Amino acid sequence: MKFLQDLTYEKLSEMAAQAGLPAYRAAQLFGWAARGASYAQMSNVPQKVKEFFIAAGYLDTPVRIIKKITSALDGTVKLLYALQDGNVIEGVLMKYKYGNTLCVSTQVGCRMNCAFCASGLDGLVRNLQAGEILGQIIAVNGEFGENTVHNVVLMGSGEPLDNYENTADFLRNVSDPRGLNISKRSISLSTCGLCDKIKRLCDEGFSPTLTISLHAPNDELRKTIMPIAQRYGVKELISAAQHYFNVTKRRVIFEYSLIDGLNDTPECARELARLVRGFPTHVNLIALNSVKERGLSGSSAAKVDKFKKMLEEERVSVTLRRSMGADIEGACGQLRRKFVKGAEEQ
Repeated sequence: MKFLQDLTYEKLSEMAAQAGLPAYRAAQLFGWAARGASYAQMSNVPQKVKEFFIAAGYLDTPVRIIKKITSALDGTVKLLYALQDGNVIEGVLMKYKYGNTLCVSTQVGCRMNCAFCASGLDGLVRNLQAGEILGQIIAVNGEFGENTVHNVVLMGSGEPLDNYENTADFLRNVSDPRGLNISKRSISLSTCGLCDKIKRLCDEGFSPTLTISLHAPNDELRKTIMPIAQRYGVKELISAAQHYFNVTKRRVIFEYSLIDGLNDTPECARELARLVRGFPTHVNLIALNSVKERGLSGSSAAKVDKFKKMLEEERVSVTLRRSMGADIEGACGQLRRKFVKGAEEQ
């Protein structure tokens, strides 16, 4: 399947030119697509223009919201989306004083299979197209009101850099002033550490806030938590992060989920502090949101506090991520998996 929202403005302009259409038609279509309009709603676009793109196989609605669960604790909304091929994905709308943040997915499932994550339990089904990633934002704006989404984090199901081409086109489209025009500074991309793709991302001119899922300060421990560590060592990952900073001049964030008895020791804290020194970084500690199928437990509040204080004593910039949507299973992959398993049992 193909969607209008897959097309960057440049690609759309090329198609319009090849069809002999005026250049302004591309701008019209791009703007309508970013608002989630159907072909029938594109009031200032001639029917022959619509028919050209329909004949080329471009659909106008990538995703739709089929379920919403709102947290009674903080207003966080867990979302389940239906795709045109019958697959489902999920996202989270988080409300902060500085604006609303939407966590979007980049794949159906995930093949990274990190030890604490529900998204990879059933493996990778397929990559999302650029329009399906963008379509999650469009659907939320359509459901809750135009311009509901102020910030975007690519931290939902899937590894964004494992779906590089579609993620890159999404980044082009989401920040395009002719479309949603979300500031590049308001976009974060989370990766488990595909070093070659990290370097490619910044070398090709992209500069989202880079968030690296580290979760261990050395290779031996990281390999027990994240299979990707078999391919990329910690030193190589730090080198890629340094390269990203050197090119973009943007501070890199390292995510560190504290797992009871595994990576929450004083030795780990000291090793982590040594690792992230040398260029502007920030450590985002996460109190693990346990997934029952994984059998791992989050560290106690006392251990989390001790770990954080040790990093502070080592002059590491560190925060503890605020837990959101705890009463609605806010962790990625849980809602989709429950929905899919329920459908299989019917």
